[in-house]
This record gives sequence, structure tokens and C-alpha cells, in this order.
Amino acid sequence: MSSGHAHSHAPAAIEPGKERPLWIALVLTSTFLVAEVIGGIVTGSLALISDAAHMFTDAAALAIALAAIRVGRRVADAKRTFGYHRFEILAAAFNALLLFGVAIYILFEAYQRIKLPPTIESTGMLVIATLGLVINLVSMKLLAAAKDGSLNVKGAYLEVWSDMLGSLGVIVGAIVIRFTGWAWVDSAIAVLIGLWVLPRTWVLLRDSVNILLEGVPSGIDLTQVRQALAAMPRVDSVHDLHLWSLTSGKTSLSAHLVSAKGNADEITRTATKMLEDKFGLHHTTLQVEKVPCKMASGDHRF
Repeated sequence: MSSGHAHSHAPAAIEPGKERPLWIALVLTSTFLVAEVIGGIVTGSLALISDAAHMFTDAAALAIALAAIRVGRRVADAKRTFGYHRFEILAAAFNALLLFGVAIYILFEAYQRIKLPPTIESTGMLVIATLGLVINLVSMKLLAAAKDGSLNVKGAYLEVWSDMLGSLGVIVGAIVIRFTGWAWVDSAIAVLIGLWVLPRTWVLLRDSVNILLEGVPSGIDLTQVRQALAAMPRVDSVHDLHLWSLTSGKTSLSAHLVSAKGNADEITRTATKMLEDKFGLHHTTLQVEKVPCKMASGDHRF
């Protein structure tokens, strides 16, 4: 019996010293949040308050992302042998739950206002929403480079993106109210913002929970991985196959390969290279056995 362990990690999603764009986005968002809350109260616009609520979650997401990046860099210790990488996913899940709560509140408040529309100061609403749109566009530009490498940063980017659409909606609503006097449009825009955000928040929460449950990462077919391993020369069968992510961009695989006549070291090297080249898996733990171990009898599927 022989085992092999290989890891050729891809670069971290946010390298040390590259957090400046997140800090700038956080300062911009937090500053404008205060102005938007005040503006929403003064103008009586629920759409602005809805947008301010989303701005708050934007700021929270950015703050959590920065905290998660710092915590995630802590080295592994005797109690946490995998380090603190998983903190990023906990932060992303919390962020999604927070956004769910905000969206539900806005939908409820909009329902209340539709029955009794308040007076809306459309000019102030338009000016504030336009400034908010500019802030959102700048923040999106700052976060775009890192969003594909980190689920947590992706969550922050998603919230800024959805808030940008919310700002556009508020601008449209302000113009309509300005020329028609239809105050109910303000509540309608708030509802549309909430309905737009909810499905995307669900996707973020679903992906976070999948990682926390050590599910197979999206974009990788476990059956194809198993078939590729089983098709290797001198590999008789595959069992105890597991594929999971520790955090964004850190996917791991472990498996037992049965080979009655093959060279264990050669099979391990070949399998490791194949998994890297074909599936982009850089952290693998493979055990080569002459005969199936006890794990095989209880692992009928994988």
C-alpha cells in the first residue's frame, strides 16, 4: 500500500498588500450611506431608504471581506490544522442572510406604503440616487478584479452590483414622480429592487452552504473525475473518492486507487498530473492499494 500527497496551490484570491481597492470601496460606500439615509428621511422616499439599506449591506460585505481575508491568512495551528480559510465562507453566508433580512423588510414596508403613499420630494431623490450610482460604479470597478477568485469578495461585488441597479431604479422613479406625481412609483421601485436581489442572494447562500457541507464544487463533475481515475493504466478500481472545497479556489480531492500489478509511485504521479491538467485540481491525496481496503465495502457509490 502506498499513498501520495500533492499540492500546487493557485495564487490566493487577494494577495497581501492588494486589499487597497476594497478599502477604498468601503470608505466610499460607508460615507455615502450616511448621506443616503438622511436623504431618504428628508425626501420621504422608501426607494432611497431601500437603496441605503443595500448600501449598508455593501459596506458590511466589504468590511467582512477584509476581515475574512486577514483572518484567513492566519497559519494553521494544533487546533485548526486547516487554518482559518473557512472563515471567508462563514462571512459570505452571514452576508447573504443579512441581505435576505433587508430585502424582506423593504418588501413589507413597500406593501404598507402602497396602501397609503406618502409625499415624495423627487428632486432631492434624483440627486442623491445619481450620486449613489456613481459610487456604485466606482466600487464595482475596484472589486471586479478579485470577484472571480473569492466567494466572499464575489458576495460584496454582487451587493454593489445589485445596489447599482437599485440606484438606476430610484433615478427612474424620481423622474416619473417628478413629471406625473405618482408617489406609488417609489414603493414599486423598492419592491422591484427587493425582488431583483433575492434570487442572487439565494445563489450566494447556496454556494456558501455547499462549501460548508463539503459538497462537490460547482463546475466539477465527480462522475467524470471518477471515470478518469478508473480509466488510468493499471488502475483496477476507485473507491473512497471525495471532492470538496476548503474555501474559494482551494479545492481538494482524496481517493483510494486499487492496482494489483501497478507501481504505486508511478500511478500516484500520473494521477496527480492528470487531475491537475484535466480538472484543475492542485491539492490531492491518493492512496494506492494492491487489494481494496475495508473502506471499499462501505463505499458502493464512489
